[in-house]
Amino acid sequence: MLFLMIAGITAYFNAAAQEREIIHLWKDVPGETGPKKPHELSDDTSRDVTRISRVSDPVLHVYRPAPGKNRGAGIIVCPGGGYSILAIDLEGHEVAAWLADLGFTAFVLEYRVPKKPLNALQDFQRAVRVVRSRAEEWGIQSGKVGAIGFSAGGDLVARGSSFHEKKLYPPQDKADSLTAKPSFSLLIYPAYLDKGENRSITPDLEIGSDYPPVFLFATADDSHGNSTLVMAGALRDAKVPAEQHLYTEGGHGYGLRPGNPAADAWPGLAAKWLSQLGL
Repeated sequence: MLFLMIAGITAYFNAAAQEREIIHLWKDVPGETGPKKPHELSDDTSRDVTRISRVSDPVLHVYRPAPGKNRGAGIIVCPGGGYSILAIDLEGHEVAAWLADLGFTAFVLEYRVPKKPLNALQDFQRAVRVVRSRAEEWGIQSGKVGAIGFSAGGDLVARGSSFHEKKLYPPQDKADSLTAKPSFSLLIYPAYLDKGENRSITPDLEIGSDYPPVFLFATADDSHGNSTLVMAGALRDAKVPAEQHLYTEGGHGYGLRPGNPAADAWPGLAAKWLSQLGL
């Protein structure tokens, strides 16, 4: 059954590839001094993964649900890659196609790499605001714009959920008057959240009662699995609604491709959680 689902997603991705809207987030990209350029691809295609090695002009790829399936909610998809690359198909386009099949309007975020975590956070804030500003155009509610992130993308979503009130760039237009806080956040095998003393929660993460509801998924055999554990504890202490799943095995970086026990499990759990939020 999962194989058929993935096959359907792949067909959707391929059929819509020529029709997808691409949104350039910035007129003037903060922190960039050179001209805007298309993204650069890495020569590394191991594990059949397409990797983007450089982004200087951040964009959103829009995946719309089929007519009649629109749930009225948007989800920004943040691929991982250690802030060095973006695993753009594995943790980006394939996930967005799956979300669109569920009825969500999905937006794959090409944030800046390599090694530009602050710029990536600027891109995330801007992406949330741009999607909110154009929500009516996509048939979604401005109060139902969330995010999902994988590995470093999970760290980015976690930081974006923390620092949504920080002014990280000069306003560019009316969209920047809107909140950058995601309405909900899904962190799938997130990394780098346990950089505190004795592998505790990263000190600069600000997790208070206004943090959005969070879904967390990881595995015990993931070297980054502790990030999920400490994040869940911090959310519990702040009384933030959160659901955590820690599976026995699956490793790291599996996306939703079939054949991995964790990849087989998390999409159904996440879909159920989203439904329970009323989305």
